[in-house]
Amino acid sequence: MTGRRAVAEEVLLEVVNLACARGDRTLFENLSFSVQPGELLYVQGANGCGKTTLLRTVCGLTQPAEGEVRWQGTAIRQLAEEYRNLLCYVGHANGIQGDLSAAENLRFGTCVGGADSHTRIASALQSVGLSRAARLPAKFLSQGQKRRLALARLLVSARPIWILDEPLTALDVDFGATMNERLVAHVTAGGMVIITSHQELAVTVPIRRIRLDS
Repeated sequence: MTGRRAVAEEVLLEVVNLACARGDRTLFENLSFSVQPGELLYVQGANGCGKTTLLRTVCGLTQPAEGEVRWQGTAIRQLAEEYRNLLCYVGHANGIQGDLSAAENLRFGTCVGGADSHTRIASALQSVGLSRAARLPAKFLSQGQKRRLALARLLVSARPIWILDEPLTALDVDFGATMNERLVAHVTAGGMVIITSHQELAVTVPIRRIRLDS
């Protein structure tokens, strides 16, 4: 935790004059904001306004029509893997491999290695209530369990930037509350969160909001 805080305090994420389009339709343009360590940015807007596209662009998965995303003043397209290794993205799709077990999904999905990898994975599965399913092929998990497995990547990877697209979807009330607690813990430790959610966030840290359809 100390190492992650030390990294986070030195970094700054910037979106500069960003414009994104879908086909011939401009989703948004001239969008600029920054996210400091210890901040949670809540992206809001109607369906189809470009929230998912924005998050994917910040991850480097989608190229903008104009503008750029910068990390410590350098465009992320120049940093490539150096930047991607600092973030954990959980999108609409869970990214679960059905033939792999829950534990194998975490191991290969987060590229976890080292002597403590088994302990870290076991701890993450316990935290999301999937200890008993550790060796079960993921295709047999319920939708809610698959979503929890996807979110367990956050706990295993320990990366400073979390980019989360509707992370509370398919979660029951109890685990939704647990997820809110995890968000608070990450931000309090100096992490950075960019999130979209149709459910209102019940967190005890300040929320900064931007709307794409205003």
